[in-house]
Amino acid sequence: MAPTLKLIDRDGHLVPFTVRTERTWHPTPSPKMNRIAYSAAHVVADARSAADPWLTAAVDWDATLAYRERLFSLGLGVAEAMDTAQRGMGLDWPTSLELIRRSVAQAKHHPGALIACGAGTDHLVPAAGLTLDDVIRAYEEQIEAVEAAGGRIILMASRALAAVASGPEDYLRVYERILRQVREPVILHWLGDMFDPALAGYWGHGDLDRATDVCLQVIETQPAKVDGIKISLLDKDKEIAMRRRLPQGVRMYTGDDFNYAELIAGDAQGYSDALLGIFDAIAPAASSALEALGRGDRASFDAILAPTVPLSRHIFAAPTRFYKSGVVFMAWLNGHQDHFAMIGGQQSARSLWHYCELFRLATAAQLIEDPALAAYRMKLWLAVNGVEA
Repeated sequence: MAPTLKLIDRDGHLVPFTVRTERTWHPTPSPKMNRIAYSAAHVVADARSAADPWLTAAVDWDATLAYRERLFSLGLGVAEAMDTAQRGMGLDWPTSLELIRRSVAQAKHHPGALIACGAGTDHLVPAAGLTLDDVIRAYEEQIEAVEAAGGRIILMASRALAAVASGPEDYLRVYERILRQVREPVILHWLGDMFDPALAGYWGHGDLDRATDVCLQVIETQPAKVDGIKISLLDKDKEIAMRRRLPQGVRMYTGDDFNYAELIAGDAQGYSDALLGIFDAIAPAASSALEALGRGDRASFDAILAPTVPLSRHIFAAPTRFYKSGVVFMAWLNGHQDHFAMIGGQQSARSLWHYCELFRLATAAQLIEDPALAAYRMKLWLAVNGVEA
């Protein structure tokens, strides 16, 4: 019998809800895909640690690596130590580097597994008098550490650079210097200010079209050093326009958690590969859909991914930077970690209604893996928040 419970609506009223148990699609072992697909993976906090979660990043390494094992088994790559892992929102650079080292070592047990790792400047302490050379040195330090660990670089956007740059020429100078030094082609990451307000005006312009021109200029100066660019602007038209202007051989990795399905499917002029935080939460559906697309079954691709889009838009709703809470909630509901506690106490970033609506949408997307367990845990979360359901 399908489990039932009561969830609150936006007005706080209890409404009966039945958890659907059927799934019309199933992931296949070692799926063949015709798109590159990275999941930006979350970290599992150590809920038993005595460390204060607002101040110290205590990680449950076993559970964190087990989740990456799951992603690899579904044929997805792992984008490590990115914003989904709470980079810059609780996960500091020393812990990020330890995460990178462990994940890169784990990936070696999966021949052909893709892993790329975030390198940025988040260890740079904000201070008066910070210079572009300080930003360059900070990038160099993290790049050297990631490369020493055997990791491929995702060159993350820099809050420090956004703070000290006086215009586009400063971005061109910094990126030109960094790209000259990397061992292997990198994935650039343009993270919009809806994900991180400190990155407003990145590339030296508030206007996205002018910012795109600068970003393309960075790529065009050294295209052999750029594997691709991930843009997270939640604007599909801007992504498509930029995709069509990329130098030959440089990939577009969609970071659009609102429109990923149609961007990955593409059009007559091209498509986007994927580097997405939502793939953490919808991993089985993403794997199954991409496998269908790989065998030329566009109808199944659309049918599987379409119901996940409302869920993703809910998880990434404004304030978008709090999306990590929904990603981790999904992992807890589905039994991939034994608690709903996060680094920095970020589980408190969303309302009880938000989690109830997430539960409804996850059920509609066939992403509840064990309905009885999920219903039990949802009831626990309601009870903790004073609602007997």
